Amino acid sequence: MTVKLTGSLASRGDDPLGDWCPMDRALQLVGSRTALLLLREAFYGASRFDQLWRRCGVTEASAAHRLRELVDAGVLAKTPYREPGQRTRHEYVLTPAGHDLMPVVLSLLQWGAAHAFDGEAPRMRHDGCGAEVRVVVRCAAGHDVDESQVLIEPPFGADG
Repeated sequence: MTVKLTGSLASRGDDPLGDWCPMDRALQLVGSRTALLLLREAFYGASRFDQLWRRCGVTEASAAHRLRELVDAGVLAKTPYREPGQRTRHEYVLTPAGHDLMPVVLSLLQWGAAHAFDGEAPRMRHDGCGAEVRVVVRCAAGHDVDESQVLIEPPFGADG
């Protein structure tokens, strides 16, 4: 079974959700390979342009373009720093919106390790106790939620 749609979402037929869909908007902002790799490196602690583009294995131009988009989207912020005897430069730091992407990045790591990786994949562990870290879907009441138990409703007032 799959996720259930209600109201106007369920009766839309083959009409696309377009800009209404939060997933579509999120992918427009952070859905490119380069953007996700830059975010991965920001979560790994990279903040300077040279670190970011080299670790991602993309061109400088591609990294610069995506970093501008991530800053414009409010996912990263540019902050100035200056090493002694050097000119002022900027580093990229995750904003609260960027930190909110952690479950997305970890979910992709988890899925990739299980389904798209040959060999020994990196493991995610809790620094506090050493146990494996897993991304799960859980409701606000604390229940683990299966795919068939997710109900997607139209925004408040959208059904009239």
